[in-house]
Amino acid sequence: MGKPTGFLEYQRKSNREIPPEERIKNFNEFHVPLGEEDRQEQAARCMNCGVPFCQSAMRLHGMVTGCPLHNLIPEYNDQIYRGHYGHALSRLTKTNNFPEFTGRVCPALCEKACINGEYGEPVSCHDNELFLIETGFAAGKMVPRIPEVRSGRKVAVIGSGPSGLAAADQLNHRGHSVTVYERDDRIGGLLMYGIPNMKLDKSVIDRRRKLMEAEGVRFVTGVNVGVDVSGADLRKEYDAVVLCCGAKEPRKLAVEGFDDTKGVYFAVDFLKATTRSLLDSGFADKKFISAKGRDVVVVGGGDTGNDCIGTVIRQGCKSVTALEMMPEPPVVRTEDNPWPEWPKVKKTDYGHEEAIYLFGKDPRVYQTTVKELIRGKKGELTGIKTVKVHFENRKMVEEPGTEKTLKCDLLLIAAGFIGCQTYTAESFGVKLGQRQTVETAPEQYATSVPGVFTAGDMHRGQSLVVWAIHEGRCAARAVDEYLMGYSNESV
Repeated sequence: MGKPTGFLEYQRKSNREIPPEERIKNFNEFHVPLGEEDRQEQAARCMNCGVPFCQSAMRLHGMVTGCPLHNLIPEYNDQIYRGHYGHALSRLTKTNNFPEFTGRVCPALCEKACINGEYGEPVSCHDNELFLIETGFAAGKMVPRIPEVRSGRKVAVIGSGPSGLAAADQLNHRGHSVTVYERDDRIGGLLMYGIPNMKLDKSVIDRRRKLMEAEGVRFVTGVNVGVDVSGADLRKEYDAVVLCCGAKEPRKLAVEGFDDTKGVYFAVDFLKATTRSLLDSGFADKKFISAKGRDVVVVGGGDTGNDCIGTVIRQGCKSVTALEMMPEPPVVRTEDNPWPEWPKVKKTDYGHEEAIYLFGKDPRVYQTTVKELIRGKKGELTGIKTVKVHFENRKMVEEPGTEKTLKCDLLLIAAGFIGCQTYTAESFGVKLGQRQTVETAPEQYATSVPGVFTAGDMHRGQSLVVWAIHEGRCAARAVDEYLMGYSNESV
């Protein structure tokens, strides 16, 4: 424990945010790191609990609290406080392959389980993690770790999102020869094209790719497995295959005209086009879906919906409204949601803050969904009719007499995903479960086809980046055991 009285002496400080009026002018990251002395004080707030829930990943009332990667949080906090950044970094990277990703986009399950948060503010584990990895890169400590001995076994990883990258990283360091296949033009999966640049600068992904390539991982982009190359061919070429293609089948709205109305897009397509145009040409190619001067409605209240709000504001939308089917959450924990459970409270994220600044009100409308699309003569969207809803026995019920009409010429659907796109799984002949995810035994990663494994959202369904990394690590261990008869890989 770095400083026994630290949690009493120091108040929580988070990384500073550039004000909304400035940050909405561009797509740059907008968090400003604390200075070194402040960061050490923040680490000193860690109490080194006898039973640290922050690294537990316990399931309480159907919700997980604590880090799925079991990061050694009290240990690295102690070392940050003492200024031993190299030691702290080694503890962090022992369990987390990519702290530069989780330190930017993870909702910090660790902090929600911090005992300091029971009556006050939790330790800033999330920001401490990002400080360590960025300090490590800046100091030249993140150098290639090339395996001294190769196993002679070849593994193909299909998909380069966080689960695929984690699996590839683990298997490569074990000494296997790993090739990662990605159907898009850049690696990263949802990290690259599902998360906007202001939340995760894409140079961070490119930096990690260069390090992994230097360590021996081979990346093949622009190859759509199941279309450009068959699963059967890859099974002949490789000793094992790991399917990490994500849960990319978006959920549609059950309204007439959904598929053929101009101005209706899935959030994933909207965000992907925006990021690709930004990276390719700084938007000069105009190959993106523009919200400039348009009345935008976003359906869905999760992180993706928030990212859409932040993106359309940067594009210069005329207005933005966000529809959420669920009731508005409480501002503070209720008695039936005690610490250390995941706090089911209202979260005002960066996109919401920017909408409040720009339009003077919170964009979210709760317990509401789209009932009807209003179209012009050419089939273009001109408005929507909404209706209030509530749930009875898990079934959504409309409330008569609550219909409203909203101006809308751009409707973005961020209502989640219903599972993987099935063609790659079908190419390998693996079984799919009821949730349209690849089927395995409980808590296992081997599919119904020998030598074929799966991980990430394709396996567990739509989830968090930190869970995807955990899944990739677990799948890598299973592959290693399959190839070698044993494994010394940690998960």
